[in-house]
Amino acid sequence: MPQPIARRAISLYLSLTLLNAPTHNLDMSTATPKSAIEQEYRRLELRVAELVATLTQIKEENYALRQRNELLVAERGGLLQKNEQVRTRVEGMIGRLKSLEQGA
Repeated sequence: MPQPIARRAISLYLSLTLLNAPTHNLDMSTATPKSAIEQEYRRLELRVAELVATLTQIKEENYALRQRNELLVAERGGLLQKNEQVRTRVEGMIGRLKSLEQGA
């Protein structure tokens, strides 16, 4: 199901397409059914609109994922630094305990 932005893009595209669509005579005697080429053209127009909307959605998701990744990388760096500090402190405590043990 398209996201809200994708729906807006499709809606905008369709409204612009419909505004530029040729008007047809509704008189049944002169009206002709759309040709297969026109139907295929309309189908392709809709597909292009869907693809544009999907592309927009994917770009937004990609941006959000990149932002989240940057935050996680920064958080990881901080945690690694804290981990190293704790390791150093624990090694120091172990060293002091060993020296106390040897002195006793």
